[in-house]
Amino acid sequence: MIADEGEQHGVVSIQEANRIAEEAGLDLVEVSPNAKPPVVKLIDYGKFKYQQQKKAAEAKKKQVTIQVKEVKFRPAIDVHDLNVKLKNVYRFLDAGDKVKLLMQFRGREMAHKDIGLGKFKEIIAGIVEETDAVVESPLKMMGNRAICMIAPSKKK
Repeated sequence: MIADEGEQHGVVSIQEANRIAEEAGLDLVEVSPNAKPPVVKLIDYGKFKYQQQKKAAEAKKKQVTIQVKEVKFRPAIDVHDLNVKLKNVYRFLDAGDKVKLLMQFRGREMAHKDIGLGKFKEIIAGIVEETDAVVESPLKMMGNRAICMIAPSKKK
């Protein structure tokens, strides 16, 4: 049996441990049931639960949530439109979010995927060079879309 402050009472019977707990106005909690003999501790259980809740809330507060932002491109995108979308990608990466880049092909664009894929590879290379971002999953085709995931660099 262990007291609230950490001092050890040694091996005592269950009845003796319950009596000591009642006198102290504390709860008897089994800490290690598989040990021989089982280890119990005198604590204020309500206070203990409250502290556990506070620790969990503090840990949750310190967690960083990473979101995945999606930016779509088309093979025939104009320079100004491309710059606006790239500005958004840089903003997302600076905020610490991952970015999913999509190149959407429609109609006759499907016949000339190589042109669109070449442009998409240039865009990805430019983003990686500009922001020191990391390509998390390389370019791959899924039906009429080319997809690539980019994550912000770890060093900051």
